[in-house]
Amino acid sequence: MELRHLRYFVATAEAGTVSGAAGRLHLTQPGLSRQLRQLERDLGVALFDRSGGRLELSTTGRELLPQARDLLQRADALRVAAAFHAHGRLERLTIGAPTVTLTDVVSPFIATLAPEDPTIDVAGADGLSPAETLRLGADLAIGTVRAAAPLVFRPLAVLPVWAYVHQDHGWAGRSSVALSELLAEPLIVLPPAFTARQSLDAAVTAAGGSWATAIEAANGTVAQALAAAGRGIAVASDDPRFGLVPLAVTTGDRRLSIRLVAVWDSRHAAASTIAEFADRLGRYVRRRYDAPAG
Repeated sequence: MELRHLRYFVATAEAGTVSGAAGRLHLTQPGLSRQLRQLERDLGVALFDRSGGRLELSTTGRELLPQARDLLQRADALRVAAAFHAHGRLERLTIGAPTVTLTDVVSPFIATLAPEDPTIDVAGADGLSPAETLRLGADLAIGTVRAAAPLVFRPLAVLPVWAYVHQDHGWAGRSSVALSELLAEPLIVLPPAFTARQSLDAAVTAAGGSWATAIEAANGTVAQALAAAGRGIAVASDDPRFGLVPLAVTTGDRRLSIRLVAVWDSRHAAASTIAEFADRLGRYVRRRYDAPAG
């Protein structure tokens, strides 16, 4: 039995499908299926029920899943602890976050680091909770979901979700737009896994409204490109592109926003170092975007 096979098992159980897990793990679907069957042969049990053309955890799989997660967490902790003690400091740190956060928040922060700081690796975590991101091997996860013990979290910043309009749009001279006004316009929205879309959906549901028409774009950059082409108003949290004008979206006395938090495991060998790193990241983000901590 190999640890990577256990990672594949946990990732597939959490994704719910082999195709979903394969995308997260950057594997082909047939390759992942072969690895899962190899693990089942090594353990001598069926972890999944494949009847009816669907893949579901078997009773045994459900029983073994918590132990597999625990074993992976212990193996990761051993690896990090050994490196930490060997060098007296954290050599590498993996940050997991949604793609837009990696692009607009984490990458600019990495550019400010000193040579003595840890080398940063990143992992995309679109559609994953911080807890799931940590289970996939990240040392520090950034998301919008606060975590419970033994995980710890720290607020980073409250970042706005913008309505991006073309420079020729009638709203271009404004600084904000009410959600009710926005919903009457053709919108360009992001997929449901994106935090900006989740914030928009929650606000629309709370207001008891719905949008008139909408195009779903693959990501914030494409959404803004479509807005620049005159296809509608892009709703995204990305930094502005293509000369578009960002408008704050108001819902009553509030603005549409995303509350970013940093999450890590209190049992991590370098937990105190990660906490200091999260504090630095938070200060950087708040300065960069002139944003409150939340």
